[in-house]
Amino acid sequence: MQEIIEITFEDLTFDCRVAGNKSDALVIFLHGFPETSFMWKNLILDISKLGFYCIAPNLRGYSNKACPPGKKNYTLDKLAKDVIGIAKAIGQDKFHLVGHDWGAGIGWKVAHDYPNVILSWTGLSVPHLQAFGEAILKDSEQIGMSQYIKLFQWPLLPEKMIRKNDFELFRKLWKNSSKAEIEDYLSVFKDKKKLTAALNYYRSNYKLLKKAAKRQVLGEINVATLFIWGEKDMAIGAVAVENGHKFMKNDYVFLKLDAGHWLIQTKYREIKSALSEHLLKYNVPSKQGLQQ
Repeated sequence: MQEIIEITFEDLTFDCRVAGNKSDALVIFLHGFPETSFMWKNLILDISKLGFYCIAPNLRGYSNKACPPGKKNYTLDKLAKDVIGIAKAIGQDKFHLVGHDWGAGIGWKVAHDYPNVILSWTGLSVPHLQAFGEAILKDSEQIGMSQYIKLFQWPLLPEKMIRKNDFELFRKLWKNSSKAEIEDYLSVFKDKKKLTAALNYYRSNYKLLKKAAKRQVLGEINVATLFIWGEKDMAIGAVAVENGHKFMKNDYVFLKLDAGHWLIQTKYREIKSALSEHLLKYNVPSKQGLQQ
């Protein structure tokens, strides 16, 4: 069974899809852009059947009561603290974490800053942020792939381009998504305030990523990690992925798929299998951790 509930952390209330038994080990799923928690709808049901309590929030900016104005409210620090806050709000101090695209970017930050609360970490598509930031400025392929990030720095113009012809640009990205999925996405992005909030992820953190070319903005990852990347990804090149491996200082599995960026929609069986194995491998210590 799956339902949508509200979870409040400080002055923010997040719309969350949940599945499973609350007494089971917690898994938090972080969506990317331009998507919502709907992307996880089938996966959280399947994972919950393995004995996990799954929560997939609509992230800051995407939830009705968690959409503060201004790009200052969308720094990685704040986005990472939201994840910890959601877990604490339901009484959990340790959990498994899964993220795709921006959800992966946030997940790397959480795994780095709060290693003692992460039982396992699974990132999809976006690699370690230090490696990604370096590639954005130094790797010619990644520079070309990331031009859209520069475009998103402009005020108002990106919003106008995205809304043009009934979200034609987004609909091209959603070509592998179901009709119901697209309708859910549009219910968020047709709200002008939420669309700007989603773009503020890029506007608030682009300078941080660029600093990676000169100094370390994110260090070693000391939690068990599964990273999955599609070698035909139009936004993430191989250099960033390969350079990200060196930051893994705990158990680490890298899965490269014959796929693009939208892994859940195009490689569901492979993602489900790899994630299930990863979560079950670390499930025993997770239950012990939750009882401490």
